[in-house]
Amino acid sequence: MSRLEAQPLSPFTRLNALLDGIAPGLAPINMHVGEPQHPIPDFVGPTLAANLKDFGRYPPIVGTEALREVIAGWLDRRFSLSPGIDPQAGILPLVGTREGLFSAAFVAVPGQKAGARPAVLIPNPFYQCYAAAALSAGAEPVYVNATRETGYLPDFDALPASLLARTAAIYMCSPSNPEGAAADAAYWSRLFALADEYDITIFADECYCEIYTTTPPCGALTVRQQTSPTFARLVVFHSLSKRSSLAGLRSGFVAGDAAFLARFREFRNVIGPQLPLPIAAVSQQAWSDEEHVEANRALYRRKFERARARLSNRFALRMPDGGFFLWLDVGDGVDAARRLWRDAGVKVLPGEYLARDTSSGNPGKCYIRVALINDFATTDEALDRLARTL
Repeated sequence: MSRLEAQPLSPFTRLNALLDGIAPGLAPINMHVGEPQHPIPDFVGPTLAANLKDFGRYPPIVGTEALREVIAGWLDRRFSLSPGIDPQAGILPLVGTREGLFSAAFVAVPGQKAGARPAVLIPNPFYQCYAAAALSAGAEPVYVNATRETGYLPDFDALPASLLARTAAIYMCSPSNPEGAAADAAYWSRLFALADEYDITIFADECYCEIYTTTPPCGALTVRQQTSPTFARLVVFHSLSKRSSLAGLRSGFVAGDAAFLARFREFRNVIGPQLPLPIAAVSQQAWSDEEHVEANRALYRRKFERARARLSNRFALRMPDGGFFLWLDVGDGVDAARRLWRDAGVKVLPGEYLARDTSSGNPGKCYIRVALINDFATTDEALDRLARTL
């Protein structure tokens, strides 16, 4: 099988096939894509307009100095970094975090490790980009189940030493997509101990860390700085897509291990993704402003409270540590998704489509992922339909 043939099929392609030919029972409400529909911040339009002329310039691969300084300040405040992260060597703007999460694997994965094909460890369920990156870089993707029994986080410590020895990188999403589970300091410490023992690069996907109801999720940089001031073997990925409801801006960054980022920067110089200067200007504003982020959190909090009221204790409902998804145990996620569309016009994603089959089963099979991305009234209507239908 070729690397292209081995790539995972998009869960949305699978969902389209599942619902093909089925008319929605009521006016459609989309809750299958993690695309925030909250109002975009007021500063976006004016800032973009003020910098339109810069679309005529080639942007630097490292972004602007002003943007890196603002990102460094945000990281230092949000994750209590002392000393603060180096904005010159420790930060690299990205054209959305997905391109960074994908292309970083090409830098981390060698031709061989421990005399064998390198492995990349991936939580299961997972963001499909992780598997595509591992396969494209020539590694074997190894799916590590995250279940109710493991606190919806993968138990990497339980893996055999022979596998860890040939592991080049670990993708770790916290808060996790789709379950919304956040790693605590003890979990991160165990993961960094594995990274140090077996020389593994940790890719910490923290794109949902700014959407939470009560306690801000623990950050990987915070924990790693306690044992490695240089953030060795760790890079973290952040995005404005969820934090600022700016999915179409395609703006994020990667930060951490300066030695890794130096190699990554040179790789990106060749493959060419650059953040346009007007987009960098908007991004600078977004990372500087917390008011719109707090408003986003307040709206998500209202929707989660309504979900608790509508669904009560059904479907093993739990409030996530972070993110905007409900991860509901409905017995058969594929059947539930079909019924919700056919009978209620609500489009959700079967959890099975976000996971891979393993020797112990598919950890997403019983679940549906419900994205609370719409306005309050639409979300309330969708939750009512879901409760009545299932």
